[in-house]
Amino acid sequence: MDKGTYNLIINLPSDKFLQIGKLGRFLFEKGYYVYTGSAKRGLDARISRHKRKEKALHWHIDYLLEDAVIIDVKVYAEGLLSECELNQKVFKMEGAEVLAHGFGASDCKCKSHLAYFRKLPYSIP
Repeated sequence: MDKGTYNLIINLPSDKFLQIGKLGRFLFEKGYYVYTGSAKRGLDARISRHKRKEKALHWHIDYLLEDAVIIDVKVYAEGLLSECELNQKVFKMEGAEVLAHGFGASDCKCKSHLAYFRKLPYSIP
């Protein structure tokens, strides 16, 4: 698949203060995160890049992934849901919280594209 939307399901094993590029410094609590992203081309390459530990820090998610681990990836074909529609579904899930306002959402009106969960969510949209 060359384009579409995706969710990264991430575990952060301990509380951590992180500087997220120019966005600011945030306390990321121990637990699980669901990051919503998209690629207009090169979707597989984008996800592979997220999984690599050695990379230049470019996107907000890159800073979190220095200390966190991707435990699962959900990929959705282009046209099913836009990145923001998928993100809205994630934030409707029980327990979803925003810890870093503006994270991954610099080009839209969403409050964040990173949802925090104290416990691993049972199912991702």
